[in-house]
Amino acid sequence: MAVNTQKTTTKDMTDGNIVRQLLLFALPLMFGNIFQMLYNTVDSIVVGNFVGTSALAAVGATTMITNMAVFFFNGFSVGAGVIIGRFFGAKDMKKLHAAVETTMAATFIFCVLFTVVFMIGVGPMLRFMSTPDDVFSEATTYLTIYFGGISGLLIYNMGSGILRAVGDTRRPLYFLILTSFLNIILDLLFVLVFHMGIAGVAYATIIAQFISAGLTLLLLSRSNDVYRLTWHDLRIDTQILGKIFAVGLPAAIQSVITAFSNVFVQSYVNFFGSECMAGWSCYNKLDQFVMLPMSSMAMASTTFVSQNIGAGKTKRANTGTVLSVLLSMVITVVIASLMWIFARQTTGLFTSDDDVLTYGALFIRLNIFFMIANCVNHVLAGALRGRGDSTGPMFIMIACFVVIRQIYLFFVTRYVANTPALVGLGYPVGWTSCCIMEVTYFLIRWRKKV
Repeated sequence: MAVNTQKTTTKDMTDGNIVRQLLLFALPLMFGNIFQMLYNTVDSIVVGNFVGTSALAAVGATTMITNMAVFFFNGFSVGAGVIIGRFFGAKDMKKLHAAVETTMAATFIFCVLFTVVFMIGVGPMLRFMSTPDDVFSEATTYLTIYFGGISGLLIYNMGSGILRAVGDTRRPLYFLILTSFLNIILDLLFVLVFHMGIAGVAYATIIAQFISAGLTLLLLSRSNDVYRLTWHDLRIDTQILGKIFAVGLPAAIQSVITAFSNVFVQSYVNFFGSECMAGWSCYNKLDQFVMLPMSSMAMASTTFVSQNIGAGKTKRANTGTVLSVLLSMVITVVIASLMWIFARQTTGLFTSDDDVLTYGALFIRLNIFFMIANCVNHVLAGALRGRGDSTGPMFIMIACFVVIRQIYLFFVTRYVANTPALVGLGYPVGWTSCCIMEVTYFLIRWRKKV
């Protein structure tokens, strides 16, 4: 395929100042993630203030379930990004083109499968989580609508993943800014004007996501750059798909099992009633914002490492890994400090219920500084996947986020005390153990190459 590469939006990360390249890549990505998180966060703010506590608890109860679907697909997106980034770093544009067409063809198949499977599974999943009766109906409504329109989210995430692999984080950010504001407008319109309740915020979310998906497909289709999506070439190259799955499937499995484990955590929280559930929901929304720097630096690290490994620059890849971890830790400490100080005020964005505010502030102040350990977990895992090593991070995160966390929760609730505080500490127990194991693994596995 002949393309015009004179005017390019790609970013070659195999030469130049490493810190500058990482920040220029990660900052637009971080802002983009902020706007993407605004989808569910705005949903929570609107239902918490204008629908009620049970609706807020319902949105919170669905978060872990929606994460299972999104995280699995994001694992596939990581695999595609690593392979595309490697071809880009090696300047192999023929294989890069084949990887783009294979990625999007597989994405459309996933859209059908995810829609059917998750819509059928809404009721059983909510019952498995021991969702209280006063929350069950609204949670079912929200999830059914959400999964009915999940294709928009999947297509956008994969399209933006292709753009990230070649260094373009700017235009996906523009799309997210546009559709995030649209989501806010539709949320308020459907809830305050049309009085659609929790169904209104779900419809607002999927409409905005479909628009972002459409804009991304339009960009990929009309681009004259190396990553152009050519519809008549849309087919699956089994060899490239195998490479994508070799990297992406372990990441997807790890993400799904971790999210599934969090469903168990949610069931422990559900024991304390809808006010505690709502407070936990508020904490989880705010927790996601604290994770933005590390998740953005993890994506930057994956692209940086994959491009440099493709170009044969292992030493530069290693230096970028260390700097990515340090940058994410510095930013996270600043944000965590502010969040700890203003814990009750930030929880107040979602609700004015005094009990919910108390629970939300409790969970924030218990857990927030343990996020420093999570910087190492996510960024180092991203760097390892950039090398093509997804299996190591998968086993480590499953061991810590699933096995160790569930052992801790089972033990403390039965033999120490079943309190919201001790249940909330289940997250930091997993993060800290993962940090220790992942650093040890990296030093042993890659010490000859570091």
